[in-house]
Amino acid sequence: MSKVQAVRAEAPIRFFREQPFTASETLKTGERNQLMGRVREALRAQDAVLVAHYYTAPDLQILADETGGIVSDSLEMARFGYEHPGRTVVVAGVRFMGETAKILSPHKRVLMPDLEATCSLDVGCPPEEFAAFCDQHPERTVVVYANTSAAVKARADWVVTSSIAVDVIRHLHARGESILWAPDKHLGAYVQQETGADMVLWDGACIVHEEFKSIELDRVRAEYPEAKILAHPESPAGVVAQADVVGSTSQLLKAVQTLDAGTFVVATDAGIFHKMREAAPGKTLLEAPTAGKGATCTSCAHCPWMAMNGLRSLVHTLETGANEIHVDSLVAKQALVSLGRMLEFGKSRSRVVEGTGDA
Repeated sequence: MSKVQAVRAEAPIRFFREQPFTASETLKTGERNQLMGRVREALRAQDAVLVAHYYTAPDLQILADETGGIVSDSLEMARFGYEHPGRTVVVAGVRFMGETAKILSPHKRVLMPDLEATCSLDVGCPPEEFAAFCDQHPERTVVVYANTSAAVKARADWVVTSSIAVDVIRHLHARGESILWAPDKHLGAYVQQETGADMVLWDGACIVHEEFKSIELDRVRAEYPEAKILAHPESPAGVVAQADVVGSTSQLLKAVQTLDAGTFVVATDAGIFHKMREAAPGKTLLEAPTAGKGATCTSCAHCPWMAMNGLRSLVHTLETGANEIHVDSLVAKQALVSLGRMLEFGKSRSRVVEGTGDA
């Protein structure tokens, strides 16, 4: 069985502490203000909208909010870019997010601050090897996580994000379908445990989430017994097992707002702390530890590719038109099928929730 390990980057370790996440870009106040002004003007002049992921730097999230864009998880980013009337969508995130925006809105121009901003899950699932893996299991429904290339999505029957993965697999399992899942093995194992579905898993992982350590969480529990632990399901099973809440970025953000607790230990990318502080300014937010034997996570709890999104690169792409996303038309047509199922399923689920009052 052909499987691929996720690519890892070597970097220094940052130990457990209260999280004061700031942008990786170091700018003086005057330059920062000037750049932010240029972004605002360029967005207006070009009928463009900025969509930013929770994991990007605070300045980009601030700009997205201020200019009528959105800061969200990848599912809401995809929906928003598709529905927004602007002629240009600027995606602050990683490459698969830009590709998704282009597939859903082929008539729009899609720009990114840096086309080299990729994802270990995407890199660790090459289309040719993934196609061979699928060929070994022709009887299975192919479900891929959104963190994949357009070519991988084109081979899939369904695309899911972490916010709807469990619901989609439960739906397919109820129909008697067996699943081929890619690329995140930790998220796949969590979904399999939650649904009882028959699943074959590709061997991939996120370099950020895989570095959280359950043994280190034991120490955190002892030091902060009143704290609630929040974990993204891309984390290893031992971390997920200790969490009080397991969910997507938007679900973890909601937990900070709604749970009756003053302290939270957060096992996901540190970029989420900007929105968490806005949503719950009186609460203490602690970064889950990545320290321990073998820890190699770049910036510890921050994706090195998300960190490639900065104000300077954002201004450059807006003012020059550089870093435009293009997707092969045939690949886009095929990927639109699996992406369309994701979006339609999300809409259907929203209608059920609104009708029943379920959370």
